[in-house]
Amino acid sequence: MEFHFIISFLVFCFCLAQTGYGDVLFSSLPRTLVVSSSTQQGQELKAGEDRITVTWGLNESLRASGADEEYKNVKVSLCYAPVSQKDRGWRKTVDNLNKDKTCQFTIANRPYDASQTNQSYDWTIEKDVPSATFFVRAYAYNSAGIEVAFGQTTDARKSSNLFEIQGISGRQGSLEIASVCFSAFSVVSLFGFLFLEKRNNNRLSKN
Repeated sequence: MEFHFIISFLVFCFCLAQTGYGDVLFSSLPRTLVVSSSTQQGQELKAGEDRITVTWGLNESLRASGADEEYKNVKVSLCYAPVSQKDRGWRKTVDNLNKDKTCQFTIANRPYDASQTNQSYDWTIEKDVPSATFFVRAYAYNSAGIEVAFGQTTDARKSSNLFEIQGISGRQGSLEIASVCFSAFSVVSLFGFLFLEKRNNNRLSKN
């Protein structure tokens, strides 16, 4: 009896270590926020140039129920669509939000204002956003900083209202200069090495 109890306890501890205490599963969150953006299906935007206007707020049908009583903060993020996650583990969707890599770019991080029907923010796409297909998602957090609800611009399968962002291509001037200098240094070093090697060989042959 005691042996079975010990085994059960160890299994419980193992599972707890795997999931982590306090971890939140995306599948457990209610979709209570309505999120929209100024983007259109299939639209292509440029990183570092174009802007996105994002609007979020509580679903009006839930306002009377007080569903947002514990909402203290809202974080809106740019998230990778499945087509841009394929074969890219560093963008992988995981149900455990502590391990999820879907949403890596913060658009806005604001206190939740229950007195406003909607809040909005104009965001200039950051220069480090890569070329990919995206959607927008918002998480509501409680006073402990834990996710308690969400909303997004796409459907549950993340197949609608997707847009493209064209990342900045090419290298900056400083990188170009550094590359040229390094190449020149490599060439000079090679010729210097060959010269010294030849001189040493000549000395050895004379001796």
